[in-house]
Amino acid sequence: MAGTLRVLIVDDEPVARSILREELSTFDDVEIAGEAENGEVALRRIRSEKPDLVLLDLQMPSMGGLEVVRRLKQGDTLPAIVIVTAWDQHAIQAFEAGAIDYLLKPVSRERLAEAVGRARRFSGRETAEQVARIQEIGNPPARRIVGRHGSEYILLNADEVFAFQSEGDLVWIITARNKLLATQTLKVLEERLANTSFQRIHRNALVNIDQVRKMSTLTSQRWLVTLSNKMEFVVSKRQARSIRHLLNW
Repeated sequence: MAGTLRVLIVDDEPVARSILREELSTFDDVEIAGEAENGEVALRRIRSEKPDLVLLDLQMPSMGGLEVVRRLKQGDTLPAIVIVTAWDQHAIQAFEAGAIDYLLKPVSRERLAEAVGRARRFSGRETAEQVARIQEIGNPPARRIVGRHGSEYILLNADEVFAFQSEGDLVWIITARNKLLATQTLKVLEERLANTSFQRIHRNALVNIDQVRKMSTLTSQRWLVTLSNKMEFVVSKRQARSIRHLLNW
């Protein structure tokens, strides 16, 4: 998205809108396309002003941010959507509804700059197709994974994930370079990734079979799986047969 990025700010709190407006004024090639104090006004402004990016509050009277996204028509010229909220428990819903980023208040300039940069990489057509696909199937694509790193939420493709590993109540997402905190339980992730390359190998591990580089025998009924990032996992007795079958051993 080249040239000036036109941004619509949507928040029911005047102070919150003012803060975002002031922060955005420090960015080059960013123009404030307008403001909206609720969801109904936001929909009208999106259709009339056709902004490139909407910074959208999650919780507003009568119509929240997620409902605004869902009411956008597929025929509209759709903007990139970034959810801005004081609440962190709705990140998955935001991404499922078509948002490209999720910012927690108070928003740092660094995170705002990252969201603006991400919006520049999205064209209206790509965003429209994404929202249309989600609205059509009514469920999130199974291959999109949301990970958390501090206050940031990272959207991953499933093929970027090497494994999921649980430690007590926490579930970690293992990628080639990072270890992110998952926003769902291992059971939910296993269900969402059914019929893909992910396989449960232990009660605390779900691995991407496409990333398996070596299998070694520990005992007659136990195996050691080594992934392409050299991370190792023990296969439980219960899962040993299914792993061997899946790998055509």
